[in-house]
This record gives sequence, structure tokens and C-alpha cells, in this order.
Amino acid sequence: MTIVARFEVSYSQCLDAAGRVTGVLPAFARMPADLIPLYRWMVLARALDQRMLTLQRTGQLGTFASGVGKEAVDVGVASAMQADDVLLPTYRETGAQLVRGVSVEELLAYWGGDERGSDFAVPRRDFPVCITIASHCVHAVGVAYAMKFRHEPRVAVCMIGDGATSKGEFYEALNGAGTWKLPVLFVVTNNQWAISVPRSTQSAAATLAQKAIAAGIPGEQVDGNDLIAVRAAAERALARARAGEGPSVIEALSYRLADHTTADDATRYRDPDEVARAWQNEPLHRVREYLVASEVWRREDEEMLAHECTARIQTAVQAYLQRAKPSPAQMFDHLHARLPAAYQPQRDGAVRGE
Repeated sequence: MTIVARFEVSYSQCLDAAGRVTGVLPAFARMPADLIPLYRWMVLARALDQRMLTLQRTGQLGTFASGVGKEAVDVGVASAMQADDVLLPTYRETGAQLVRGVSVEELLAYWGGDERGSDFAVPRRDFPVCITIASHCVHAVGVAYAMKFRHEPRVAVCMIGDGATSKGEFYEALNGAGTWKLPVLFVVTNNQWAISVPRSTQSAAATLAQKAIAAGIPGEQVDGNDLIAVRAAAERALARARAGEGPSVIEALSYRLADHTTADDATRYRDPDEVARAWQNEPLHRVREYLVASEVWRREDEEMLAHECTARIQTAVQAYLQRAKPSPAQMFDHLHARLPAAYQPQRDGAVRGE
């Protein structure tokens, strides 16, 4: 028997759970103060998440998917992107959307059932939230193909959860991206749970990153609770894509600290001790501890940041609550570029309240 190929998957970490440096820091993180803007985004994302949960519980917002626990993935990836790259998110990338320029009010509008919330003022080419699992993986391939066809130095960034790697669309997307050597990055947030299905029963693969190997794509694993490691991995992958070297897959190991959505009760299927252990590894704590130990962040800074986030979110909430309610015609107006004639009577009836 002759071995014709060997493969391996690397793992990287820069900060441990206590905020201690575990390896050589990448260039962007060698000055601790340079991480403060990224930490501020993480805190804003956490604060907005908590407020959105409150709004949902009081009937002022629709079903919402919390991103608590994945702030390092969102901020690390989005901050590494260029403005003219394209983000294709799932329903749990609120933090990434904030960094990309989506406003708090737009996010509230979307989760409140208003399609105008997806008409982003800033990242005009970023895709709206994708609810269906893994379907946007093939969309990302199409976007990346267009970029390559036009000779644009841009990258499509598709963010998915661990459950999406079990879907056919994911494998089809990887195969196409690898075959055509497209400028696309697939970021898999492995938060250990696909709703109520644990990672251990989703796949027999030792890692999710290795699923890229069959498509001829490099895949790596990273500590998804480590802002620095995530950002560094994203920078490497984006640079490869921009240089014409093709797609990459990053598996970011994290944990879903909240329910799957506000329509879920995770206590029915998760051990509370497991969740408690995961909280000890959450991403904001380790960055804050690192900044404090580096003497570039104080308690006063933390308190001021909390007040700033609260004020910013409150202003957006007031604007959201004062918005004119969307017309029922939205369900037709945002479905097709040109409404088929068969749907016109239905739209007219919806407008009349029939």
C-alpha cells in the first residue's frame, strides 16, 4: 500500500481564557491599545444583544437569535475585511454587521419585521440576514465568481454555524469554490450546538475545518473566543483570496451561551454545568483582562464605555419605536424585482386589509 496524500489541520490561539499571551502576537496586536477599538465593538454587540432580548420579551421585537459568546468571531472577522468586501451572514452575526456599518436602528427594524432594516445605508453590497441554513453558502460562491470574473480584488465572506456544515449546500459551495479557485472565505462558528443537536452527534469528523480538505481548500481551526487569533486567521485567509490563491475555511471554536433563539429553551437539552464552564471562557473577559494587565484600560474606561453603549442603543431604540409601521405590501415588494402578475391581486388585497 502506498500513501498518496497526507493532510493536517492547524489550531491557533493568542490569548488564553485569563487574557494571558500564549504565543507570538500578530502585527496588529503588538500594541495593546490598538485592540481597544475592537474591544469597544465587542462590548457594544453584547449590550445591544441584551437590549434586544429585553425588547423581544416585552413584545417590541420579533423572535431574535442571540450572539452572546461569539463576539470575538464577529468582530475579529469583520474588522479584518475591507469596506468593499461582501459579508453574507446568518441570523447570529449582529456583531459583524455592526462593525461593517449596519446601524443599530437598521438591526432593530429587521428583527422587528421591517424589511427596510435590510436596506443598509453603509455596506450596500452586504447580504441581508439568511435564516435558511447554509443556503447562502452557494450565494457566496456566486458573489465570489462575479468578483473573479470582473478582476476585482474583493472577497466574499460567508459566516455559518456548525450545523450548516452538515448541509448539502455547504459541500456544494466548497466544491465550486475550490474548483474555480474563488475569493471566498467560509467562517464556521462551532458553538457546539445546532439548536438542540450537540456537535458530537452532528458529525464523526474530528474537526469541522477538515471538511475543506476534500474540496482542495485549506482549513484551519482557531480559538473562537480569542479576538486576536480570529482576526489573525481572517487576515491570512483574506490575503490569500485577494492574491488569487482561492478560498479558505476557518473553524472558530466557541460556545452558544444563550438559547438558540428567543423561541427556544436550552435548559431542556443542555447541562447547566456545561454552560457555566463555557461562561468562564467567554471572549469579552479575556480581552478586558489583557488590556487591564497591559495598563491601557481602567475601570473608569469600562464604566464610560458602558454608558456610551447604553446611550447609543437607547437613541436607536427610540427611533425604531417611533418608525411608521411597514405596510403589508412589504411581503410582496421585497420578494421579486418585478412582481408577477398573478401576485398583484394578492398585494392589492393586502393593502386594502382584506
